[in-house]
Amino acid sequence: MSTLHYLSATELAHLVRTRQVSAVEVVQACLDRIEEVNPRVNAIVTLVAEQALAAAKSADAREPDGPLHGLPVAHKDLVDTAGIRTTYGSPLFAGNVPGQDDLIVRRLRAAGAITIGKTNTPEFGTGSHTVNEVFGATRNPYDLTKSAGGSSGGAAAALATGMVPLADGSDMGGSLRNPASFCNVVGLRPTPGRVPVVSDANAWYTLSVLGPMARTVEDVTLMFGAIAGFDRRSPHAIKEVFTPEPEEGVAGLRIAWSPDLGGLPVDPRTAAVTATAPAVFERIGAHVDEVELDLSEAEDAFRTYRAWNYVLSFGDLEGLGPNTAWNVEQGRKVTGTDLARAEQARSRLYQRMAAFFDTYDVLITVVSQVPPFPVEQPHVSEINGERLPDYLAWMRSAYWISVLHAPAASVPAGFTPDGLPVGVQIVGRPFDDARVLRVARAFEQATQYGLRRPPL
Repeated sequence: MSTLHYLSATELAHLVRTRQVSAVEVVQACLDRIEEVNPRVNAIVTLVAEQALAAAKSADAREPDGPLHGLPVAHKDLVDTAGIRTTYGSPLFAGNVPGQDDLIVRRLRAAGAITIGKTNTPEFGTGSHTVNEVFGATRNPYDLTKSAGGSSGGAAAALATGMVPLADGSDMGGSLRNPASFCNVVGLRPTPGRVPVVSDANAWYTLSVLGPMARTVEDVTLMFGAIAGFDRRSPHAIKEVFTPEPEEGVAGLRIAWSPDLGGLPVDPRTAAVTATAPAVFERIGAHVDEVELDLSEAEDAFRTYRAWNYVLSFGDLEGLGPNTAWNVEQGRKVTGTDLARAEQARSRLYQRMAAFFDTYDVLITVVSQVPPFPVEQPHVSEINGERLPDYLAWMRSAYWISVLHAPAASVPAGFTPDGLPVGVQIVGRPFDDARVLRVARAFEQATQYGLRRPPL
């Protein structure tokens, strides 16, 4: 039982379902682990221990009623949880307690999962470094002096340290993929609409998605099956039922490899790790081509849509933090002409990549252009001597992909010489989430980098 907290969600689900282990034992193991390591990492910011244990006792008293029966899950502090403090990482909502659950929370509970707490995030998920004025910074479990990434940094750090087997995340410009890469776990940015978001303010916005995070691809797939599915309140929800691909491995698949997405600066330590991925895929039977890509049109499209969404979502709030306020101000400058230009650029990119994916099954590339950076550093300001214009620019390798309407996973790919995790990004055709997960699992099984635990 001393290592129960590091068993996979899939293993735990089997043990609970067959009553070899109780849900109470699983929840208690996670609570013990949270008590042990969370003070050093600061991943779980609101804990509901008594509620979780009560739910576990209830789960043990009935027949298993879902694929996640008895499994603890942590929710990002951007997700509304009824009766549980939800701050969005903002002092403006430090005491906020929602009256109802968001759809993703309801779906996880319907699948049998047990809420154990909330994970840290920057204010309104703004930025890929998890720090805010309410709870402070989340630290990287592989090196406590480094960032855990963001904005789902609390989720990634909690998973890496065995505090929970499953966690939800969100991703607009890399907020799910970057922390997965920084913390040596797995995260899936689904095709928009796979995991519906119900909103009365920005229901048509597709750059931001919710997705699953876990320590293994199999666990991500398990959780994804519970949260994906149609909801008529989302105008772009996908009716097709998500089904994992029955095939195993990557034999015969054509894989495109882009080391820098067409000339983006990449830290040599990150580049050295991700450069090993093509040989792994070739060794397990795929055909890999290095390709030249030009996704530069994604830059203006992403920034325009992001800015417009920020003023739409937060333009009426006063007292915002500097990053959120900057985004709102950028949004106030957006014109109809800007939106038209962004829409045209995004449409061209979509059609160009549709033709690209006629040839290739997936694209592999870097997740983040840098390895984890010092936790006291607000953001990355320089890569390979190239000065970056603002706090967003170091995330281009993630947010350019966001514009493509494509599913993308971050999977552990190795470590820098000083022991910092680095992930590889696997990008698929829009709606081809199952193929992305199949390729991710083949890479994971061939390398097993995800088995390397942090020194905590």
